[in-house]
Amino acid sequence: MLEDDFGREVSGVRISLTDRCNFDCVYCHNEGLGDTRGPMDAQDSEMSADDVVRFLEVVEEFGVEKVKFTGGEPMLRQDLEEIIRRTPDSMETSLTTNGTFLPGRAEALKEAGLSRVNVSQDALDREAFAEITKSGAYDKVMEGVQAALDAGLRPVKLNMVVFEHTAGYVEGMVDHVAENDGLQLQLIEYMPELTGKPEWNIDIQRVHNWLADIADHVETRDMHDRKRYWVGGAPESGGGMVEIVDPVENETFCANCHRVRVTHEGYLKGCLNRNDDLKPMGEMSKPEIREAFREVVSNRVPYYGEYLVKNDRDEYVVNEKYLGVSAD
Repeated sequence: MLEDDFGREVSGVRISLTDRCNFDCVYCHNEGLGDTRGPMDAQDSEMSADDVVRFLEVVEEFGVEKVKFTGGEPMLRQDLEEIIRRTPDSMETSLTTNGTFLPGRAEALKEAGLSRVNVSQDALDREAFAEITKSGAYDKVMEGVQAALDAGLRPVKLNMVVFEHTAGYVEGMVDHVAENDGLQLQLIEYMPELTGKPEWNIDIQRVHNWLADIADHVETRDMHDRKRYWVGGAPESGGGMVEIVDPVENETFCANCHRVRVTHEGYLKGCLNRNDDLKPMGEMSKPEIREAFREVVSNRVPYYGEYLVKNDRDEYVVNEKYLGVSAD
């Protein structure tokens, strides 16, 4: 297993299969793109199934144990089941999706080898959901969550971005997962540097404090040093699990990050929130992939908050002193 200069072993990879998405969420900087009529073959700008599998076969050599497939909306790829089926057996596979294509495909994904699924759901109210996602797909998402549960893709994690538009819905979502078996909640800290809307930010520590007050049990995960709160009962008694993902200005989170990212175009990157370190993998031959993977791991930074800093106008810019490059 490769280790970067800061002692972090790379045990997982996160692969974007497309940047196309049938949602246009207000907090996302890169959604609602391209041809979103429905699942289709890989587009010219996207890695083929063969490319993805070849990459996974290489990183398996380096002891990578987990792969998460993301997008855009990864279920816009018709060959998603094929990719999962061909993923090395030694790897745990998971998927992040908006859930609209899970009805009718969840069972096939499970049969192909998918271990679990994260479904983006920022509100339980239909109108609020439409306002945030710019879609009328609320019922389809709810149906997709149930399809995943029925297929045995448990636990189903509901991903909720916490910012000004959704803060009022957190309590209801916590109650929802506490009352429904098989569901967990992942509260994701809003990243203002991705959208240029710092005024939408809220203090995520207040959410931590509230959950700590009402939780029956609290744990800390090794991955990213994440806190997990059980509400409505301890783990052994079926309580609902709520986890907070809070990377913004959080050195501890980054110090426990063990993932490398891959863009849909086939570029490696050491951090989800950096774009200056994109590393091409050439023609995706195994020797080229090996070389690129080694290099991107060796170039990982300790803390992305040192990479993106605010200037005098409260805008996020590259920290020139840290990286030794110009902001251009």
